[in-house]
Amino acid sequence: MSETKQTMPAIQLAIGKHKPNVRVFRNNTGMAWQGQSVKKGSLLIIQNPRPLHAGLCEGSSDLIGWASVEITPDMVGRKIAIFTAIEVKTATGRSSPEQRNFIQQVQQAGGIAGIARNEEDAISMLNQ
Repeated sequence: MSETKQTMPAIQLAIGKHKPNVRVFRNNTGMAWQGQSVKKGSLLIIQNPRPLHAGLCEGSSDLIGWASVEITPDMVGRKIAIFTAIEVKTATGRSSPEQRNFIQQVQQAGGIAGIARNEEDAISMLNQ
């Protein structure tokens, strides 16, 4: 089962349905090439290529966003956003050391972060 084709949309829908105070967005990561494109027959050639890195950083989670919460009695009605990072994995998928480090850093800074293999994992993470 593909993380991006089945598990991730299911998690996003479950969060939208059960956690109206949470907003998460797909964090696409990777590298591509950019430059001046020249078409030669059926080929597309990139002249003066430069790498284009996408995403927050190496190891950053698949879903990034915030959980809005109401805080302390003296600030009744005011809301704050808690940084939220969800790494989506299939039932057998493994996280990389960089992904585990990102999750740990977010948690140590007071954010919500973890690995979700299904909708229940994601909702449970957001309930803590």
